[in-house]
Amino acid sequence: MNYLAHAYQYLNKPLFMSGTGVPDMLSVVDRKVRVRSRNLKPLIESSELEVAEIAAGIQQHLDDDRWFHATKIFNQLNLEFARAMREADPEDSSLRPRFLGHIIIELLLDARLAELHPGLLDCYYEVLEQVDAEKIQLVINKASACKTDQFIRFFQAFCRERFLYDYLDDERLAYRLNQVMKRVGLPVFGDSLMKLFPSIRRRVYDCHDELLTAEVETD
Repeated sequence: MNYLAHAYQYLNKPLFMSGTGVPDMLSVVDRKVRVRSRNLKPLIESSELEVAEIAAGIQQHLDDDRWFHATKIFNQLNLEFARAMREADPEDSSLRPRFLGHIIIELLLDARLAELHPGLLDCYYEVLEQVDAEKIQLVINKASACKTDQFIRFFQAFCRERFLYDYLDDERLAYRLNQVMKRVGLPVFGDSLMKLFPSIRRRVYDCHDELLTAEVETD
């Protein structure tokens, strides 16, 4: 799941909702800063209500990802998209097709939610802007062995740039995905993979209900 899919059910709980975005934000701010469930538990039980609510939102993200990545439909689509990308660029021997097949599902699921619910993205950003990022950074630094002083700056830029709107357009989506490729050290992609985007988008859109409600795959 990505930002909007994690958050859209909690628009009436600003601190909790903002917490659901923390792990993904930290992957951009500093990948060494990790929040763990064992460190979140005492914070969720804290008598400081704002700390508890933010920590609970972060834990919700971890629970969502654990469930979502174990579903049959997510893994089916990931494999399908990775194979298509490998065939479109057979000289690519990197991990890019598998990684890209994973992340494009999540980004397009956000795009589908935004299309189905006009005004949802506006509301999401409006709720985020109500939140004091310093309070979130405080919880992060309580829950992580590595500390950060960069989260506030990123949170403010995230609210200002509103890049989730870019997922609604294939060219802008490709631009954002290539930013991710650079950040994780994988090669950027060009037209051969971009040509797959319309069919991949349709496939994710067709499966969006199942992606949000699927049972976990078991052996």
